[in-house]
Amino acid sequence: MPLTYREGMTVPLQSTTSYVDWEFAKATGSRLVQAGPTVTAQEAAAVVAEIRSASRRAQQPVAETALLHAPGDAPAAIVVDRPTWIALNADSMAALMDPVFGALIDKQKKAPGDLAKAIGGRVTGAETGALLAFMSGKVLGQYDLAPGGTPQLMLVAPNLVQVERELGVDPSDFRLWVCMHEETHRVQFTAVPWLRDHLVDRVRSLATDLVPDPESMQETVQRLARQLPEALKPGGTGITELIATPEQRDRLAQVTAIMSLLEGHADVVMDEVGPKVIPSVAHIRSRFDARRQGVGGLDRIVRRLLGLEAKMRQYRDGAVFVREVTAAVGTEGFNRVWESPETLPLPSEIETPSAWVARVHA
Repeated sequence: MPLTYREGMTVPLQSTTSYVDWEFAKATGSRLVQAGPTVTAQEAAAVVAEIRSASRRAQQPVAETALLHAPGDAPAAIVVDRPTWIALNADSMAALMDPVFGALIDKQKKAPGDLAKAIGGRVTGAETGALLAFMSGKVLGQYDLAPGGTPQLMLVAPNLVQVERELGVDPSDFRLWVCMHEETHRVQFTAVPWLRDHLVDRVRSLATDLVPDPESMQETVQRLARQLPEALKPGGTGITELIATPEQRDRLAQVTAIMSLLEGHADVVMDEVGPKVIPSVAHIRSRFDARRQGVGGLDRIVRRLLGLEAKMRQYRDGAVFVREVTAAVGTEGFNRVWESPETLPLPSEIETPSAWVARVHA
């Protein structure tokens, strides 16, 4: 499927730590990625053109509904295929995680040799590439925070086509509906200047603590083996929470609260905009929610291990928070959430929105 490329969009990254061979991760992901739905060249060009148009059409309704406006110089969305999504996410993961791996290596009593680093980098690169290949078939759109680079909204054309066919919904309505959600993310991070760096710093700091050093690796693996059955149960947590200490779980809950806010807000905005411009929005929402719950056995296990079922709860819990706060204090009152890191909801407040209203609007 034809893509929209920016000049210099993918640049090979040379990791200073070689903890992960990111170029090997890209190559592995590209080899393992599943082919998208079958379309002719003419159909592909029409799909890409319509998605671009839908992303532009979503901007004004989202801004008016959310009462947030992206600055005029905020980059427009790009349309990508699965291999390009993999490459861009590998670059962003490298920018996010290489400082973490650098700190980990600095803490080691004995630095690994060049051969060990090369072999280890290939192994972790292969694992990362396999993960990206799996995820590349699931993501409809993404606001890439691109630590150290230029943030960019991406829409994954083959996945949009695949899902709209599976759901049996109107393609034009579905593409615009998804663009409403992703445009909300673009507005969140461009209209609220401090939010991107705040989230990146929180994630990077947490990752630095969560990645086990070689001295504690055996203990971490043993704890993971003991607790893994819990992750496979319905509603189970992902691997990250299994290996975290109580203090780390508290910090993870704080990051999760932010993600719940962002995802829930985007879900609420896309549905509130919907009836005005998307005639079949109620039908799409019904079919889409049913699809979220209807994954098969193996896919469900993988989702639980990766924490993707927890992400589904983020949409639900965050949307409840946004709706209840908005009902209590209106959209402008809700938007106080974007004033500073101190006004972001605490984990307990996501579950009890009235507590956030009492704290921020007291």
